[in-house]
Amino acid sequence: MKQTVSVDRLQPGVFISLSEMGWLDHPFLLNRFRIADQEQIKVLRRLGLKEVEWDPARSTAQPLPEATAVVAEAEIDFTASALGSMLDVKRQRAERVRTQRDGLARCERLFEQETVGMSEILADLGSRPNESYGRAKTTVGRLVGGLLNADSVAVHLVNMKSKEPGLAHHAMNVMVVSLLLGKLAKLSEEEMRSLGLGALFHDVGKTDVPARVLRNAQRTKAEEQFYQAHVGYGIKNIAAIRDMPLAVKNIIACHHERWDGNGFPNRLGELKIPKLARIVAIANRYDNLCNPFDLTTAKTPAEAVAHMFKREAGFYDPELLQLFVKALGVYPPGSFVALSDGSIGLVIETNSKDLLHPLIMLHDPTVPRNEALLLDLSEAEAKIEGALSPAKLPIEVVEYLAPRGRIDYYIDAAH
Repeated sequence: MKQTVSVDRLQPGVFISLSEMGWLDHPFLLNRFRIADQEQIKVLRRLGLKEVEWDPARSTAQPLPEATAVVAEAEIDFTASALGSMLDVKRQRAERVRTQRDGLARCERLFEQETVGMSEILADLGSRPNESYGRAKTTVGRLVGGLLNADSVAVHLVNMKSKEPGLAHHAMNVMVVSLLLGKLAKLSEEEMRSLGLGALFHDVGKTDVPARVLRNAQRTKAEEQFYQAHVGYGIKNIAAIRDMPLAVKNIIACHHERWDGNGFPNRLGELKIPKLARIVAIANRYDNLCNPFDLTTAKTPAEAVAHMFKREAGFYDPELLQLFVKALGVYPPGSFVALSDGSIGLVIETNSKDLLHPLIMLHDPTVPRNEALLLDLSEAEAKIEGALSPAKLPIEVVEYLAPRGRIDYYIDAAH
């Protein structure tokens, strides 16, 4: 049951909620917050509030006793100017949110354009291999050029529109994560270009494997052999390309090799696995955990990272695995998180310069999803308390924050 308290009994340290009001109907950054000073209490009075909800568990002070409650001053009222100033700041904040939302929409459009282009490249590989490879080099060169000279890199969660993603979406995600990891590993420009091309083409052999085999999580021994043959099919499918570097071919050949020597097809181990293939192996596994064919088995990004560290650490180059977390952060985009103010949110953007303060989309049923509140944690008192599993959240919260259920990324480099 909700607990309420008279505004006249408030003091700094009491945690209150204004959830009955719209976000733009009050001047505070969040709907739930801990009272910081007397000025905030004066503003609450100016808003005409007599009582507010309060949360004893999140408060660092109790409301004042009834007998000693502070009443509104009878002298000159200075709260109007204070309220006006706060509302001005709130309006500026709302404008920044609109700008952020426009930026996210732009990234979604660019992601769709890139994946359409990649679909065409992969579809034409068999009939026009060298032309497709030329287009791939242009696409990868554009992304690599932007990344190499960037002061910081923002990783955006994309709300993908298509219901049935193909190999191009997987290739896009693996390429994005691989290039982020490659930048952190301080690869040369030539290595980055080879890395991007290898990530784009790493699964081209899957076009020769029946969908029933690819989608089957419980393959028979014969089906598993058929599945593993996609590596060889991939090498065959790019054989007609004249000037493909060996480093790119080795990514296709070795992206399923494992650090412990138990991968396929050649059971290579540790440093015998080409470095670029070791990078793509991490990115490939991460995307497969987040975006399996059966989305009911999907892991959140935070769960996928934890799974790779706790259960599969022996599969990957340990130094690259450490860099992988630095590339995406402890709470990668797509992670459901609990905030210290009691809110539930979804990480929708991280920045390489400040991974501890990502951009969060907040769940608020009073706000339409297309106008959902965006909170930059570098500007807020609230902090992330931990990751949440969507399986343990109310369905309406999950559908509000992540209606598509997929994790797709786009990168934006700042110079």
